[in-house]
Amino acid sequence: MKEETLLVRDNRTGKTYDLPLFKGTVRAMDFRQIKTDPEDFGLMTYDPAFMNTASTMSSITFIDGDKGILRYRGYPIEELAETCSFLDVAYLLLFGELPPAEESREWADKVNHHTMIHENLKKFMEGFRHDAHPMGMFVSTVSALSTFYPEARDVKNKQARKIQILRLIGKVPTIAAYAYRHSLGLPYVYPDNAFGYTENFLNMLWRMTETRYKPNPVLASALDVLFILHADHEQNCSANTMRCVGSAHADPYLSLAAAAAALAGPLHGGANEEVLRMLDEIGTVSGVPAFVEKVKRGECKLMGFGHRVYKNYDPRARIVKQTAEEVFKVTGVNPKLEIAMELERIALRDEYFTRRKLYPNVDFYSGIIYQAMGFSPDMFTVLFAIPRTVGWLAQWQELLDDPEQKIARPRQIFTGQALRHVATPAPEKVPVAVA
Repeated sequence: MKEETLLVRDNRTGKTYDLPLFKGTVRAMDFRQIKTDPEDFGLMTYDPAFMNTASTMSSITFIDGDKGILRYRGYPIEELAETCSFLDVAYLLLFGELPPAEESREWADKVNHHTMIHENLKKFMEGFRHDAHPMGMFVSTVSALSTFYPEARDVKNKQARKIQILRLIGKVPTIAAYAYRHSLGLPYVYPDNAFGYTENFLNMLWRMTETRYKPNPVLASALDVLFILHADHEQNCSANTMRCVGSAHADPYLSLAAAAAALAGPLHGGANEEVLRMLDEIGTVSGVPAFVEKVKRGECKLMGFGHRVYKNYDPRARIVKQTAEEVFKVTGVNPKLEIAMELERIALRDEYFTRRKLYPNVDFYSGIIYQAMGFSPDMFTVLFAIPRTVGWLAQWQELLDDPEQKIARPRQIFTGQALRHVATPAPEKVPVAVA
């Protein structure tokens, strides 16, 4: 088989270079040999925001944005959402295969074993102001876990890594629930391992004075599906942050706190909250056409449409829309749903949006579901962080096992001042005495 190469001619020097293609890409370091003279540093590539740069090889998540495809370890997201539990999908992402029945039960038991958090950590959370944002509490508390498990610093110890992975998957719902209860001024509810993963989370969120809380199975199932959809999404901003911080061999708690901080940004995990604000601004179904015209004039943004990767209908959005129907049978229809559906209907028929390949993404309907389930908008990103913890850990684990990876350190193109010197003040003249 003929080796695939890229022939590059440097018109500055007239030299040509035969660069090998690697899995359909060119290794950036191969450009370094292209120099104008021996003292030249060599050619670099310039790619703000990693628009066309692969920083790693990964076997976890596959996305074909043009075709609207999302797969975890080869399995279509539609099949996983329909047939698997979130913890089984977590196992798949972390270890490469879906667990057999016995291993599935053992895996769930191991995760449940780690749902409790240290009482000192609970006191730490109690120190936040009553109006502290739940995501700020979540990031800070996950980071504080680092001080409770110093053995986590040994990131090359695979056995120790497995324990930290179990701890994080088990504890993040507890931390999230405590953050939410804190914002409402309610006492914390301890986890109950008689429940499944999402049922336990709902128990810690909503239990009041009843002797035994009974989570609604429809809501628990819907939350499980939403968790599956949000578990991983390739090399996005927060996954890249997890890998970047992890490349310095920071422990997984600190690395994950950094990833969660990236997720907290409105351009990443906070997008579904922005969708609700947009729907509130529209107000009624009759207000949709006027709003669409404002978007087309550039006066405001259409939130929940379009995606850096997807240039087709986000496959997760279809599943969320179906899940919404089941949730609303229990909670009653969120009034914003009619506005959202009319907005989607008009936008998908308008050449202005279809030409730009602006289709609904996962954030468009998820916020409406979360609000119908009783969550306030400031909790949405925390709900995102719980399942994404699994994806971050899978990415972190893969990074540490990749012999090509080193500490992340991008190059820059310097645009500042050339060499200059601090002006030396002229020496002060000493007056000469005149005889």
